[in-house]
Amino acid sequence: MTSSVSPDSAENRIPATGRAWHLTARPQGWPTTDDFALREEPVRAPAEGQILVRNIHLSVDPYMRGRMSSAKSYVDPYKVNEPMTGGAIGVVLASEDPAFAPGDHVLHDLGWREYATLRAKYATKVDSQAAPLSTYLGVLGMPGLTAYAGLLRVAGFQPGDAVFVSGAAGAVGSEVGQLARLKGASRVIGSAGSDEKVKVLTDEYGFDAAFNYKHGPVAEQLKEAAPSGIDVYFDNVGGEHLEAAIDAMNLHGRIAVCGMISQYNATEPTPAPRNLAQIIAKRFRMEGLLVMDHFDLQQQFVEEVAPWIRSGELKYRETVVEGIENNLEAFLGLLRGENVGKMIVTLGG
Repeated sequence: MTSSVSPDSAENRIPATGRAWHLTARPQGWPTTDDFALREEPVRAPAEGQILVRNIHLSVDPYMRGRMSSAKSYVDPYKVNEPMTGGAIGVVLASEDPAFAPGDHVLHDLGWREYATLRAKYATKVDSQAAPLSTYLGVLGMPGLTAYAGLLRVAGFQPGDAVFVSGAAGAVGSEVGQLARLKGASRVIGSAGSDEKVKVLTDEYGFDAAFNYKHGPVAEQLKEAAPSGIDVYFDNVGGEHLEAAIDAMNLHGRIAVCGMISQYNATEPTPAPRNLAQIIAKRFRMEGLLVMDHFDLQQQFVEEVAPWIRSGELKYRETVVEGIENNLEAFLGLLRGENVGKMIVTLGG
């Protein structure tokens, strides 16, 4: 097969090396800079069936913290002293696969680095004219599908439901709340970790009520925000939030458990909700959520949600950090709750 290379000369477009973040030690508790290293490594030309991509936008997500541990989970842990992975959008520089040409924009999973050489079958073309490229990592990407599948399929949302979302100012939570509103929720409540985020939830995203969980017990604030209780809880936090949601849950309510970020950096076992026995009397249902189980909804999700984004009925925010050298700080900032909406690292171009 004849190699297809960018119209610019290869020596100008394809450097000999690129930078990539490596996990150098498994974090104990909160990750620190000592657990990572940004290293130069060779850039490989694509072999048959492969493409070479220059990354433009990189995703950092809460689930990545779990992959830094050696514990068995639904996805393999990161390997020590090898490049980490994550969602990325990039431009094809060279292709050895007829389905891709230089200049194509693609979504793939070899983030945390400047250049990626990968099997073409693991890349998906995206249209920069249909939506900004970064949205394919957020509102139209994995977080968006997570929100859609979690609310509609896992939580079985029905018009008239009262919905509570924790971590509601993040990429997933903010879309859950807006989808519930657009689909006829009777009330949408969100929690967040700053007064600024609370204001965004009510003034921009259309939540009926929101509160700063740092201002007092979650159970008390939720009871005030949802005096008639809740029918659906979308959990991104766990811990005190989950316990409060169980207290507020109406008969035959549903809980979709997407994440438990309050526990990700714990060094000791965390207690279960003390009120879990209420599941018997209230007959509520609680189910874990992994987006990989719901990829069959991808086309339906895009067809339904994209028009709302274009019309401005569904709004989104991104917190953008510049430069591969700041990828780690963006991730740590995400764990500290410093983002509003999707956290994106942009490499330019």
